[in-house]
Amino acid sequence: MRPILLQGHTRSLTQIKYNREGDLLFSVSKDKVANVWYSHNGERLGTYTGHLGSVWTIDVNDDSTLIVTGSADNTCKLWEVRTGRCLKTWEFKTAVKRVEFSEDNSMVLCVTEERMGYTGTVTVLRINPDVNGVQSDEPVVQIKNEAGPKAVVAGWGPLDKHIISGHVDGTVCLWDWKANTKVKSIKPHEDLLTDIQFSTDRSYFITTAKDKVAKVMDSQTLDIKKTFVTDTPLNSASITPKFQEFVILGGGQDAMNVTTTSARAGKFESRFYHKILEEEVGRVRGHFGPINTIAVHPDGKSYSSGGEDGYVRVHHYDPDFFTFKLEI
Repeated sequence: MRPILLQGHTRSLTQIKYNREGDLLFSVSKDKVANVWYSHNGERLGTYTGHLGSVWTIDVNDDSTLIVTGSADNTCKLWEVRTGRCLKTWEFKTAVKRVEFSEDNSMVLCVTEERMGYTGTVTVLRINPDVNGVQSDEPVVQIKNEAGPKAVVAGWGPLDKHIISGHVDGTVCLWDWKANTKVKSIKPHEDLLTDIQFSTDRSYFITTAKDKVAKVMDSQTLDIKKTFVTDTPLNSASITPKFQEFVILGGGQDAMNVTTTSARAGKFESRFYHKILEEEVGRVRGHFGPINTIAVHPDGKSYSSGGEDGYVRVHHYDPDFFTFKLEI
């Protein structure tokens, strides 16, 4: 499995995202730009420049006409994918750590940082699908976890009924965003929650945390269905959509400790676990630093990982991946 190396960023990757068809791969990093690539051959299509700080997060809508980015410059920007034109900039009091389009693409959620006396929020904004139309300034709702730990990641539940947020102390909360009320809260992790990614139908999701554990949970009840225990702090996880019942986990020890260890000891591999049996089935090496973000191609035939080393590695599976069976 020879990876395609995408060298378009000068600093560490923060998030990568495929569009719905999987022909485009979007990447953002701490170097203030967002890039878009052809996923099948790694050719760079273009760059979205305009942010003044690290870009933490990106998402693309279903018909690949709009992308939204969140940055450390306290803004969330809406872009036209085709031309790279910035259509709208929403100003916040603090950095935007996570953005995600709703399932019907009519809204976007933004997770903002808790800083300088401002409380962290999950803000929902209305999106006008017309690229030449006027975008609204007023948020639909602002969810605040009063007196609780700040949210760091969030995503939409099935049919946009709920918002699920992950917090700095490892808690996961289910919100009825229309009523702005917390439906349920559990604490599946002991440390900072780093990522939340949903299954194709959004009926379940996977979380990762610095406590070296990944968990699969039900989107409506927050019941813990599966637990994957590793030996390294995790930064990201993704669920393979078809062919194999796998989850892919990525992480590695913190960047500040990396210089004191070899790549082997740093555990900078993508780990494949069997989703049902919770057993590790393989690893893919390659990054020179922790893996910060993982995304799986919607057709299940490839996946990509973005690392602290500034590279995105696109892996197209070998034929034996599709026939692999785990010996029980």
